[in-house]
Amino acid sequence: MNKEELIRAVKVLAKEKGITEDEIFGYIEDGLNAAYKKNFGGATNSVVNLNRETGDIKVFSRKVVVDEINMEDDEDSQILLEELDDKKGFKVGDVIEEEVTPRDFGRIATSTCKQVFTQKIREAERESIMNEFQDKEGELLIGTLAREDKQNYYVDLGRVNGILPKTEIIPGEELTMGSKIKVYVVKIELGQKGGPVILLSRSHYGFVKRLLENEIPELNEGIVILYSVARDAGSRSKIAVYSENEKVDAVGACIGEKGVRINSISKELNGEKIDVVKYDKDIVTFVKNALSPAKDLEVYILDDKGKQVLAVADGDNLSLAIGKRGQNVKLAARLTKCRIDVKTPSKVQEEGINIYKYYEA
Repeated sequence: MNKEELIRAVKVLAKEKGITEDEIFGYIEDGLNAAYKKNFGGATNSVVNLNRETGDIKVFSRKVVVDEINMEDDEDSQILLEELDDKKGFKVGDVIEEEVTPRDFGRIATSTCKQVFTQKIREAERESIMNEFQDKEGELLIGTLAREDKQNYYVDLGRVNGILPKTEIIPGEELTMGSKIKVYVVKIELGQKGGPVILLSRSHYGFVKRLLENEIPELNEGIVILYSVARDAGSRSKIAVYSENEKVDAVGACIGEKGVRINSISKELNGEKIDVVKYDKDIVTFVKNALSPAKDLEVYILDDKGKQVLAVADGDNLSLAIGKRGQNVKLAARLTKCRIDVKTPSKVQEEGINIYKYYEA
């Protein structure tokens, strides 16, 4: 590689790896200096200068002028003032550089330089990628499905592939290689080999939160506030929203005209149903809302902290409150952060449950 090719290669590499040209030149200089020390006497006071414009490489011996050699420091990097032939113009503390570039330095240095340079580039690239993605945890990204194995899908995110475990996709969805895909960043960490590992998910409840924020401007603007999300991936999600502005219909804003907004999100979730309910500071009202589509419920608080709740219902409303395989009440419990028991009036009486009514419709 001649000098012009070296300069061009540095520019291309800097663009591809997201590293500055100056950093790369520095790594080359470090590699060349290591090669010089290995092949030409092992002096520790050498420095290599690579001209960023011309590609010229020179090696210098650098010494600090002292009045007494300090044995605790590197002796090679010190020179006594009295040893200088011409003492005029020099004083203690000055640095003297003498070019010591060997005639066949380029040929000998190549192999050693390559090893050090490659290592430095890998380290810098890993650090650059970590810096780029470190604030992406908990965010929504768009990538391309690049490949898969028995356990994972690998999503091309630009400079690195994220890992989407097959246990983290939406149940029932089919993914096609080469297609664009939205993913939620669960965690970013260093792998065993020191490289960044980006763990992704489409079944995480945070995925629903970020989709809502993307689709509903009022959420990003703070007009509507998302209180909580409970999700049974691939089947149903419940979200609780509210607005501090009484004139704003928070639930309506999320659903959109003729359901266009919520349907768009449901489509991204492979048809997953989404219940939008209104959050209320009054826990009884909130629990009633969370247990929709059930209606005409009586709700009682069973403890001082408001975390043990009894919902009393009968007939069709009992089935709706509980839901298929208990799904509705489980999601409502996660949404409200309460333990919710649903019973019929006769069951309450039969069990002799001691309740006090907090609110009754």
